[in-house]
Amino acid sequence: MQIILLFLMILLVFALLRSWVTSRAMGGIPGSMGWPIIGESLSFISEFSSPHGIYNFMKKRQLRYGKVFKSSILGRSTVFMTGTEASKILLSGKDGMVSLNLFYAGKQLMGPTSLLQTTGEAHKQLRRLIAEPLSIDSMKKYLQFINNLAIDTLDQWTGRKAIYVHDEVSTFTLKVISNILMSLEPCGEEQEQFRANFKLISAAFASLPLCIPGTCFYRGIKARDRIYSLLDGIITQRKEGSNIQLDFLQSLIKKHSKETATENGEDKLTDTQLKDNILTLLIAGHDTTTAALTWLIKFLEENPTILGKLREEHIKIQEGRNGSSTLSWPEVSKMTYTSKVINETLRKATILPWYSRKAAQDFEINGYKIKKGWSLNLDVVSIHHDQKLFPDSQKFDPSRFDEPLPPYNFLGFGSGQRMCPGNNLAKLEISVFIHHLVCKYRWRHLERDDSVQATLVRMPKNKYPIIVEKL
Repeated sequence: MQIILLFLMILLVFALLRSWVTSRAMGGIPGSMGWPIIGESLSFISEFSSPHGIYNFMKKRQLRYGKVFKSSILGRSTVFMTGTEASKILLSGKDGMVSLNLFYAGKQLMGPTSLLQTTGEAHKQLRRLIAEPLSIDSMKKYLQFINNLAIDTLDQWTGRKAIYVHDEVSTFTLKVISNILMSLEPCGEEQEQFRANFKLISAAFASLPLCIPGTCFYRGIKARDRIYSLLDGIITQRKEGSNIQLDFLQSLIKKHSKETATENGEDKLTDTQLKDNILTLLIAGHDTTTAALTWLIKFLEENPTILGKLREEHIKIQEGRNGSSTLSWPEVSKMTYTSKVINETLRKATILPWYSRKAAQDFEINGYKIKKGWSLNLDVVSIHHDQKLFPDSQKFDPSRFDEPLPPYNFLGFGSGQRMCPGNNLAKLEISVFIHHLVCKYRWRHLERDDSVQATLVRMPKNKYPIIVEKL
């Protein structure tokens, strides 16, 4: 116990010293660093859980300080920025100005060779290898699995007193992504163990990074090790040719594993790289898609006119296949209004309210000098709710996407070099699920609550409970 207390005291002194040094260095940036250690974290967390999320926190400070201001949030001194210029600088990766800036817990959980931790040419190469199996053409072979799973999931929604959409959709998206990445069956003991470990990893992202038995972070690290052990076995079987599958992992092993890559070492991926990036895609592909689908179902119920128009599109598609429940790829391509509804959901909900970066070199923005090593946060919420870009921004209006938007104004899937590589999969999952939902069912909420869960990915705090009936 004495060792732990000493360790915590050293961390406290270090945090105070770092906060003081950073505060002095940021003296030329307007804003407030708040109280020692906690900074403005309490105000930030309070606003985060409100219906408007961090928008109110940002707006108050933008009105007082402008589009660039400093603050201290969750133990990190940072400069917040918003607007198209800031978006372009922080997301384009131009001239290597910035790099991704994960919290310590995220760095430890996802491993050093994760796509989210690599930079420069290594990042470009890894992204290219990962993007190929997640391309639109590659998605076609997964359509029927997603289609059947969506039907099976929704068939279980009727006749129950309450459906907590977030929980149900979370299970659906995890089954999809785990099957596509490594052919994990959607049912059975292995899936149950995998889901239990995955939940522990997800919870650890928002925990204090103390790797001490009994802590949330420790449980997350151990759960990650168990998933890596599972992946070790799968990778060994694949390389031995005893369990060949048509999935993401098989594609990488076949084309880019250390044993099959070119002689000069180009495009080689070690087992560690395979595991780190499978886990990265599992986490990134699950939480955001779950939140997006939950918000979309909520927004549709709150906007019956838009629901009616969306239902018309899907009923028309359904009628064209003579009663079959099997979606085809050409039918998915006809879901043009659905695509607009998805984009508007991502805009209004702004599931990832900020993108965190670190200055890789000195540069200037809006007349302020940014120093190398500073933490920078792009405020996406303020961009998505800018009245000049999106008039009446609180209104749910898919027609905003009738015409293409200028670059860096809509950041639903990010932009630039670190744009979400799984955006095609996310759109496909959502489109297929919504197709079967609106064609066969109607629903109503059981509890009106617009507050938001105080997590890194924004989602309804009450998990959006509904009751479902067949049409």
